[in-house]
Amino acid sequence: MRLQRQLSVNELLVTALRSPWKLVTLNMSEWDVLVRQARNANLLARIAGLVEDLTLTIHPGPRAHLESASALAERQYAAVQWEADKIARALADTGAPVIFLKGAAYVLAGLPVAQGRVFSDIDILVPKSLLPCVEAALMLHGWAGVEQDAYDNNYYRRWMHELPPMEHIKRGSVLDVHHAILPETSDRHPSSEKLIAASVPTESLGLRVLAPVDMMLHSATHLFDDGEWDHGLRDLVDLDGLLRHFGRDELFWKELVPRAVQLELARSLFYALRYVTRILRTPIPTEVIRAVDLVHGARPPDLLLMLMDALFLRALRPSHRTAQDALTPFARWLLYVRAHWLRMPPHLLIYHLLRKALKRAHVTKKQDDQALA
Repeated sequence: MRLQRQLSVNELLVTALRSPWKLVTLNMSEWDVLVRQARNANLLARIAGLVEDLTLTIHPGPRAHLESASALAERQYAAVQWEADKIARALADTGAPVIFLKGAAYVLAGLPVAQGRVFSDIDILVPKSLLPCVEAALMLHGWAGVEQDAYDNNYYRRWMHELPPMEHIKRGSVLDVHHAILPETSDRHPSSEKLIAASVPTESLGLRVLAPVDMMLHSATHLFDDGEWDHGLRDLVDLDGLLRHFGRDELFWKELVPRAVQLELARSLFYALRYVTRILRTPIPTEVIRAVDLVHGARPPDLLLMLMDALFLRALRPSHRTAQDALTPFARWLLYVRAHWLRMPPHLLIYHLLRKALKRAHVTKKQDDQALA
């Protein structure tokens, strides 16, 4: 039976990720939609990798798009390794342990999830006490703060878990320097000291990344607490890849829930396991699911969980009109507000959101005026 008889258009990308062998049944109209969805979700190179791994025969038209996306991802893969080495050298004299995070870490560790992974910046974690030394060393080696107004600069330095973004003045590479994985104002404070102490060196360049369990928990926290939903499905695919890869080691599953409790990340882990199984059918041991459910505060109350299902299952679709319904923009806005609610007290949240809304309105008006000029 052909794929269009089994699926609606909004399920094309998720089905391609879950069952890539079905790609050979797509007609050109379906491929057109799939390519658009995958490109918007930053997953086109991932689809290309699946096609190559399974040696699937597909139409030359979509294959050209896949090959182009794959070539871009391969160039980024090499560029990230080179840039990470430059960052490590720039910080060598500071004495700071430098831990690479997220996409850069997947590349440096040579993880399967890095296949087709594209991203716009590099993230590192360093001790908070050494932030001044780290920032000064980076500036000496060509990185400068991305232009911010006084409020945004103060917001980052006083409340957030990272410095304002830095960009290299010659290469244009963007670097985010973290001292924690959640903001200072959050009611949860995963220990950066514990994360750094448990970090491991990579085999290739000897650069450090988070330990497997910590890497997975950070990925879950980034997705479900940060409120960045343009690439939510891509980040869920990251979680799926990490769980499938690290889950081959039984010790990973034994350590996962206790470590989540230790780092105050059990709720993030609950959401991660719930939605990778629902959307991508990631195989998770039953005893791990049961253990997370038993952790106090990990599973939300039933009514709240129903609401979160309605929000997350919409937000985790590709950011393309063919994969959304009328409530998707509202769901993503509510999750954006939720992310800020989790990271700051009410009086700061109200002021911050009002200021951001006024700033967006001012920018929109300025653009409209320029268009009419």
